[in-house]
Amino acid sequence: MLSRQYLQREWQVFLLAVGFLTRIPIPADPDFSEEKLNGASRYFPAVGLLVACVAALVFVAAVAIFNNSLIAVLLSMTSSILLTGAFHEDGFADSCDGFGGGWRAEDVLRIMKDSRIGSYGTVALVLVLGLKAAALSAMPSTGLVVSALLWAHIVSRWLATSYLLDLNYVRGEGKSKPLATTMPLSHWLWSGLPVLILFIFTDVPALLPLCLVLLAFRFAFAAYLRRRIGGYTGDALGAAQQVVEIIIYLSFLA
Repeated sequence: MLSRQYLQREWQVFLLAVGFLTRIPIPADPDFSEEKLNGASRYFPAVGLLVACVAALVFVAAVAIFNNSLIAVLLSMTSSILLTGAFHEDGFADSCDGFGGGWRAEDVLRIMKDSRIGSYGTVALVLVLGLKAAALSAMPSTGLVVSALLWAHIVSRWLATSYLLDLNYVRGEGKSKPLATTMPLSHWLWSGLPVLILFIFTDVPALLPLCLVLLAFRFAFAAYLRRRIGGYTGDALGAAQQVVEIIIYLSFLA
């Protein structure tokens, strides 16, 4: 049986993850430690569940009020962006600027660290937000949109943290530094509990093509990161999260 002290400690670690990935104020931890900070990454999928629930509730309410799926989707996206402070979108834009504008690894990393957004990042951000809105608003039912939001926000964060398993962190500073730079396989598997819950309520055989596409992207992007910069950065994790989110939306639409 889990002790009260253990549960309290894990709750504090979860709150650290919430504070890192969202703009939700969290109470100060009186027993803060570097170990807790490093462990917060295992709760990223759980934070994704929180974000998904907010986005889904806003969508359902907006559909009921306005009876327009596009308006509902845009309001839902706005709520999730406000909740996270565009954290992953920022990493995606920085990655596009870095990989698009830099040839050598050091140039890519230097551009990523620049807080200003360039042409590659601007165009990529417009396209990714447009794709999200188009895919979600084209889905034929409210239930399908809610399901897609849950899958996208949870699975994308779980897959993004998988790069902590086998890639080196290649930058020790910068605004997008992850909480932990490595993660044991056991912690990553345990962090996927929200994903397991999704599988229980989903037609598993129908998801096989999506799982194969996500697996292919995961290893292809890992190989790309190794070749271009020798590992991953926090911005690269944000880029992975955004791409996986798009893949899931398009898969649900298809």
